[in-house]
Amino acid sequence: MAATKRVGRQREQLPHCYYEGFLEKRSFEDKASRRLWTCLCGNVLFFYNNTNDNYYVEKLELRGLISLTDDCSRDRNLEAARLILRMEDEEIKITAPSLEARELWKGFISSVVELSVPSSLNLLPGQIHMMRETVETERERLKTLSPTPAAASSSNLYLSLIGDMPACFQPVSRTEAEMILERHSDCGNLLIRPSRDGASLAVTTRQDLNGSVFRHYRVTRKHDGGYAIDVDIPIFCATLHDVINCLVDKTNGTLTPFIMEGPYEESIMFVQANEENGESLQCVPSTPMPPVPVPALPPKPVMPRQTPRLPHQTSMPSEVLLSSGPERKALMPPLVPSVRTPRTSRSTSTDTPDTRLRSITVTSVPPHAVAQTISEELKLKLEKRRAQ
Repeated sequence: MAATKRVGRQREQLPHCYYEGFLEKRSFEDKASRRLWTCLCGNVLFFYNNTNDNYYVEKLELRGLISLTDDCSRDRNLEAARLILRMEDEEIKITAPSLEARELWKGFISSVVELSVPSSLNLLPGQIHMMRETVETERERLKTLSPTPAAASSSNLYLSLIGDMPACFQPVSRTEAEMILERHSDCGNLLIRPSRDGASLAVTTRQDLNGSVFRHYRVTRKHDGGYAIDVDIPIFCATLHDVINCLVDKTNGTLTPFIMEGPYEESIMFVQANEENGESLQCVPSTPMPPVPVPALPPKPVMPRQTPRLPHQTSMPSEVLLSSGPERKALMPPLVPSVRTPRTSRSTSTDTPDTRLRSITVTSVPPHAVAQTISEELKLKLEKRRAQ
């Protein structure tokens, strides 16, 4: 968050002061550096014109701190050491009177922001102990700060919207949104982003008019449902998609949603260790994958066909049909000629056993039955001869 210039509260009303001293402060808007008495109270830097003032002239909230780095550029004062505070929307340069003072400021600022003592600084044991006490005091102070119900509900409402954001949503700050629209003007000139208060959203647009012209619109969510674009006459929309469509329609398509897709690799690359030359970048050849073989289905068993039975047919035919080949032939039993014995002159009766045996045909009986019948007929003849 940018440093605000206003008459603040008295020192007695501020949180506990962890560290203080003179610093030279210069922001992007300042033409020259100013030497101010600086107090680190809680997670805020308060600036005073001198040590006896009860009211601060500027303050800098450290919640939006992105990085804290050294500035190695030379100063007119050879003992001075510079420091760069990179915030979400601006960059502030601070000059400490000595290298030791710069290390202390870096240590205390990092302690209240990260709630841990940094291990990369060159500090004495007593200074490290002071920073540990600072971390414990700041943790206790943050526990006593409970958010108001309105702020908590607004934060929950915002978190519930993450899954329903339009494609032009970008989680960036105001300054970063302007930079993105400036650098990637071919991807669109309208995006939606979180606002500074964290409880609402904002729309950033860019147009060319003798240079880049940026405009920002606040979008708030209503408790009874829907959204409102906060302009002179609020515009109510049902969803965030309707908010984007409304801005596009009202500008006759001049504003287009910002949609940027990152580049994709055209081949598979990987890093492989090489004992001779160290690590090397390898590229997988783009050869088509062999087709996956499809398992063959087992052949279906061939079921024998049955001859349909006619309605007037009461018994199965005597023919046996085989279904092993396409042509089916009826198998008939072998034809055996009828065995008849010559009649004798003595026989006068036509219904004797000998006559019945001779009249038997073998066309409808199996061969072994025919043989048995012949043998029985021969036995009867022998017994008659013996009887005579």
